[in-house]
Amino acid sequence: MSSRWLHPGAWWVWALGLGAAATRTTNPLLLGLIAAVATLVVMARRPQAQWARAFSVFVRLALFAIVIRILFGIVFGLRVGTTTLFTLPSIGLPEWMAGVTIGGVVTAEMVAIAFIQGAQLAVLLICVGAANSLASPVRLLKALPAGLYHVGVAAVVALSLAPRIMINVRRVMQARRLRGRPTRGLRAMSEAAVPVLESSLDDAINLAAAMDTRGYGRTTAVRPGERALQATLVLAGLVGIALGLFAVLGASGWGWALLVIGMALAVGGILVAGRWTARTRYRPDPWRWPETLAAGTGVLAGAAVLLSATGTITVPLTWPTLPLLATTAVLAAALPATFTPPPPMPWSTA
Repeated sequence: MSSRWLHPGAWWVWALGLGAAATRTTNPLLLGLIAAVATLVVMARRPQAQWARAFSVFVRLALFAIVIRILFGIVFGLRVGTTTLFTLPSIGLPEWMAGVTIGGVVTAEMVAIAFIQGAQLAVLLICVGAANSLASPVRLLKALPAGLYHVGVAAVVALSLAPRIMINVRRVMQARRLRGRPTRGLRAMSEAAVPVLESSLDDAINLAAAMDTRGYGRTTAVRPGERALQATLVLAGLVGIALGLFAVLGASGWGWALLVIGMALAVGGILVAGRWTARTRYRPDPWRWPETLAAGTGVLAGAAVLLSATGTITVPLTWPTLPLLATTAVLAAALPATFTPPPPMPWSTA
């Protein structure tokens, strides 16, 4: 299979499908399987580019999220379970804070529940990091509709911030190491903060100048009626989406209908806004069967986990089992590691 860039939208649909699956299950085995599949695809299809190094940053954030959730569960969590691990000094709270505890008996069930809840957020972060590492931010910006152009610019800049900061941190720490200065500890971090901040500000200024030179933000003449129509459609769509999601989470039957209407109004507003945004595309990314495979496996994994997994944690805890439908769908999400074209090498002209 010849190398080429896969459509960035396909990678994001694939990653969001896995992320949705992670938020809908409390099965630690299934969460670990989702994280493993995302890692496998990243290792197989990550390009050799600076922005592709973001995955390691998100993995660190994921581990940090698990640790923080366990610590919060130990200190402030609800005291459930009977398998006592240790006891912390407790602080008495007033009656109006009933249900909140500080300290007390720490049980294995509490730690396990905190770990599972933290693992949900951690796997979601890993999926987002996988999308950041696989999809080029520049190509993602080109693929966005004209109406989302300005929002896309802000999102792409925001998504590119984390890996760029890590690059600056590595560069500053390497310079300190060559000068014989310490690179660990709070003192080293405080002394490196100023050059890292200065480098980040320089990057932001250079980016703003490059965008201004290339004419970012140009708009055509707009009649007041069209602008009012666009604002009305987008606002009504967002209100409909918010009310629809609230109704869906509340198991209301009319929530899905309101959600669909809100999304239709929002899409209509985006299409109207795209009329006055002048955009040209040079060599747009095609959507072929590998893109369909990647996006389809991600959506299939999210739908299968939604249909077969539960979102509640029961006490006493029981040893989890892997549901056949969800496991098969999540494993199928690893197919893009083999059946998608590899990204071109840095020296390739593809």
